[in-house]
Amino acid sequence: MSEKTVFVQGNEVCAEAALYAGVGFYAGYPITPSSEIMEHMSRRMPALGLTFLQMEDEIASMAAIIGASLTGHKAMTATSGPGFSLMQETLGFAIMAEIPCVIANVQRGGPSTGLPTQAAQSDIYQARWGTHGDHAIIALTASNHQDLFEITVDAFNMAETYRTPVVLLLDEAIGHLREKVQIPNQDELEVVKRLRTAVPDGVDYHPYLPREDGRLPMSDFGDKHRYNVTGLYHNMWGFPTTNPDVINTLIHHLIDKIENNLHQVTRYKEYFLDDAEYILVSYGCSARSALHTVKNRRQRGMKIGLLELQTLWPFPAGLVREKCSAAEYVVVVEMNMGQVVHEVKRAVDRPERVFLANRVDGEFITPTNIKNVLRVIAGRGV
Repeated sequence: MSEKTVFVQGNEVCAEAALYAGVGFYAGYPITPSSEIMEHMSRRMPALGLTFLQMEDEIASMAAIIGASLTGHKAMTATSGPGFSLMQETLGFAIMAEIPCVIANVQRGGPSTGLPTQAAQSDIYQARWGTHGDHAIIALTASNHQDLFEITVDAFNMAETYRTPVVLLLDEAIGHLREKVQIPNQDELEVVKRLRTAVPDGVDYHPYLPREDGRLPMSDFGDKHRYNVTGLYHNMWGFPTTNPDVINTLIHHLIDKIENNLHQVTRYKEYFLDDAEYILVSYGCSARSALHTVKNRRQRGMKIGLLELQTLWPFPAGLVREKCSAAEYVVVVEMNMGQVVHEVKRAVDRPERVFLANRVDGEFITPTNIKNVLRVIAGRGV
């Protein structure tokens, strides 16, 4: 695709970026406010000779992309909160079996069916802890369409690099907002290809034996090599095991391959942090209001800055601690009852000076909401 400028929804940007990154298989089930991703894929993928399937539900969708990924295709699905809940067990299978795939969760209000057509950022903890057991996860987000395009490509790259599911934590406001985005030339952004094994046919293949650089080469399931895939703890051949040493090594591998590469997966943006006495920490759609507030208050002489997180998991605690170390006050701007604010408090040296500016009524958080919190902080002199 040649470089061009378009005016489209965020959901359509996500879909086009997935195609740019080389997605070859999409399986999904429609659910507000993510349905436009599926609708866009239903038109674009068949025209490109790629595979699109509408599944009977979200459980089947997640299972289908796991199967497609194992057979050599970059695979994706999209959903929202209730559907993401249904995917959790199968997501855990993909984590355990180290199957690369991308899941876009366009968040809405909850719990249950909640507010299907209005924005929220209430699935942050679900993305991290929704599936049971000890594990690590990569979850990314963006506040504007240009960043969303690049973050979606990053999601596919990280999925392939670390052989893991990656969650795109978008929200209704970004998904349905229309704004300008420049689609880059095909060779402008790095696209990581599937790392395939060099082990020849007929030679013993170890599907879960990492190379020295930690990456796991894959063999397309059903092609040259026979191997086992299971959600149980397994050895390097993929067969179930109860050997304590093997189990211990595997669980540490599943976590360390992501947590030890935090510096590689961390994405963020910063604005006016050099002299900031007040720092707003935000992400996704909320970061748009936070940035407006920062620019407005700066014009009035207030020393305020913004740290916009684009990697939410693994949480970049060291980055937050470093960037907020000189601030007198930190205000976390998010549209939930306070999920990232707890992570920020754990990260900084003075958690008592971390405050929450939030909104949970389905309405978009505004600069006025943020300024009201700033006034309270200044008035208390805490």
